Amino acid sequence: MSTTRRDLIRRLRLLLVLATATTLALFFAYRGVHDDTVPLSTASTPGIRAVDTARGALRQANAVVRETGAEGDTSGEFLTQISVAQQSLALAASENVTGLTGRHDVQTVTGLIAVYSGWVERRGREPEGSPLRAAFLHYAEKVLGLEAEAGTEGDIMSRLDALRGEQLAEARRQAAFPWQLWLGWCTVAVLYAALCGALLETQRFLRHRFRRPVQLRLLAATAVCAVGVPVLAWQTLSAHRAMTDSVAGVQVPPAVSDAVPEGAGEVRGALADAGFWASLSDLIPLGGSVVAALALWGLWPRIAEYRFRSQR
Repeated sequence: MSTTRRDLIRRLRLLLVLATATTLALFFAYRGVHDDTVPLSTASTPGIRAVDTARGALRQANAVVRETGAEGDTSGEFLTQISVAQQSLALAASENVTGLTGRHDVQTVTGLIAVYSGWVERRGREPEGSPLRAAFLHYAEKVLGLEAEAGTEGDIMSRLDALRGEQLAEARRQAAFPWQLWLGWCTVAVLYAALCGALLETQRFLRHRFRRPVQLRLLAATAVCAVGVPVLAWQTLSAHRAMTDSVAGVQVPPAVSDAVPEGAGEVRGALADAGFWASLSDLIPLGGSVVAALALWGLWPRIAEYRFRSQR
């Protein structure tokens, strides 16, 4: 008795199981990396750069106070830098990188900036040569965190440093590639190799059994696998490298505030297409369904043909 029908059914079942398993493994492994690319590029790194901009603006504002006389303590440049700092902190809060704790820290720093500005304004109201001017500047810089005895958790700069550290820790977590992801992608590689091997073996079986050089539907399924999985894997590797480079780019605060926009542009460029590639995860189940459907479409007519023969 011919075993062709049984062989075809066994191969079809194997192809359907491998296609389903490969699709699920690829979907979760791909999402495991790309689900963090968009938050990293649109929230975490901009939040860190916003804090850097605020720090630079506050330092520049204090430099203006020290370099000018009484008439410059609340000059346009000083108020501009204070406004930049406040707007940057509002942006850092809106990114919501570290959740409720981060927003609370930003609110606290915003309040301290108002205290700092108040001391500067009081200094500006004192006449030139008044000993109170030095005292008010001392109090202002103590709140800011630029005094020699500053650096405690209560001043502005220390709080901004702590906030930046929390944001950076979250960015590192997003850019990490833990063992779970390694295991997921190793599983994808094994299942992908098994699926491609099963497709090729099935085509060889059909060629020898039915004397047809090519089974177009199985060839199409093989092409989908041969192209789709490597492209997604390569893009995932590229995305992970870009994420690592982005975190490295914000690892150390820029020495000058002018470097902040340049660094932010580099980060945006590295992950410019993050949203597009992340959205492709929704196509993975579709691709797996196409492979399974092509395998079923290619083998079922032969299986049905042998069923009818066995009934005669």
